[in-house]
Amino acid sequence: MHLTAPAARRTGIHDADGMAVASFVLGLLGLLVFNVFLGPTAIVLAALALWRGTRRRGRALLGLGLGVADLLVLLAFMQADGTISWSF
Repeated sequence: MHLTAPAARRTGIHDADGMAVASFVLGLLGLLVFNVFLGPTAIVLAALALWRGTRRRGRALLGLGLGVADLLVLLAFMQADGTISWSF
């Protein structure tokens, strides 16, 4: 007879924490390069991390803010340059 219960797996929380950190890093990188791809990716990862209940809520919110900033930077440079991309 087996008397011990299986250990509860907490991979969902761990995955959400990883998504929060990834959204922050991608949002930060997106300010410099590939903001048209990294900005939306950071936003989606941050939203998923928050929805899954990450313990790194502040990091996810920073990733969300940086993702939005990526898109705003892209829009500002598109207005100034008249193209879809920008460079220094």
